[in-house]
Amino acid sequence: MTSKDFSHLDETGGISMVDVGAKRPTVREAVAAATVRMSPKTLSRLVAQALPKGDVLTTAKVAGVLAAKQTPFLIPLSHPIAVDSIDITFDIDQKAGTIEVRSIVRCEGKTGVEMEAMTACAVASLTIYDMCKSAEKGITIDGLQLVRKSGGKSGLWERA
Repeated sequence: MTSKDFSHLDETGGISMVDVGAKRPTVREAVAAATVRMSPKTLSRLVAQALPKGDVLTTAKVAGVLAAKQTPFLIPLSHPIAVDSIDITFDIDQKAGTIEVRSIVRCEGKTGVEMEAMTACAVASLTIYDMCKSAEKGITIDGLQLVRKSGGKSGLWERA
């Protein structure tokens, strides 16, 4: 394989940001998800806003939005993107002690927003952990993944 087989390598084999200058902008969307697992007791306290750090889900949502906007500062070869919208949602299953964190990021641009969606979801999940760790140290974050992306040359992709 040569460096031409890899989009982020230059002709000398060094890393390089992909040049998207010649691409035409398209409407793009990416959805990412992760599952935060904790005891049902801790989750009940979270829902009741009875944890010492306050409103966990509002704080996690703000953290996820801020993180998505910071993606090019965190992921070395990602492009700064003018994001049109970022939404973070939480699906709570109190019996199972889980929160499915989902992020949806949209833009009209020359490159996709998959990394922004993944970053938003990861940081929102980490914020939940941080705000609940005084109640439970064993919280886990599972299955961070891209669920769906649309737009651009490759079009629609959905996880089966």
